[in-house]
Amino acid sequence: MNQDKPHNAIEIFLQPGDLYFGDRETRIRTVLGSCVSLVFWHPLRHVGGMCHYMLPRRTQRRGWELDGRYADEAVALMFGEMSKVGTQPVDYQVKMFGGANMFPDQFDHNRNLVGARNVDMAREIVRAHGLACVCEHLAGAGHRNVVFDVWSGRVWVKHEPVMRPVEMAAGNERIACAA
Repeated sequence: MNQDKPHNAIEIFLQPGDLYFGDRETRIRTVLGSCVSLVFWHPLRHVGGMCHYMLPRRTQRRGWELDGRYADEAVALMFGEMSKVGTQPVDYQVKMFGGANMFPDQFDHNRNLVGARNVDMAREIVRAHGLACVCEHLAGAGHRNVVFDVWSGRVWVKHEPVMRPVEMAAGNERIACAA
């Protein structure tokens, strides 16, 4: 994963609701469950960013300040960062990650789950703004570790399925196995 890593690269870890926009000396990381990250990369300028949103949109608006916890507002904030460096959103490649069902034993394919709604919103945002989505790893179950190297545009994803208890036939022993 360290291919071509600049000597002075900074590493940023995003918490839910965070976003970061950086230059070619930046690596951005996050861990996702039902949340979604949109990754934006400008292939000519080697700048880009990632947002980690928790919900598709706010149900009630309090104040005028944008909040990165909500998809539509996180993307508006990211577009503002793009504008600061003199670029347009349509000049970026977009990659989308997350939106998992974190409780597959309790909820199976329910379209009202937060993860599913977050995925729907990510796709709606890409479509509405005419963006080029070049990669996605969405839905399913479990969490994802996501690492974005701004210098190369590469995104690394490690997907961990949810652990489920499974009774084994070997005696009275019970162990947890990956599903």
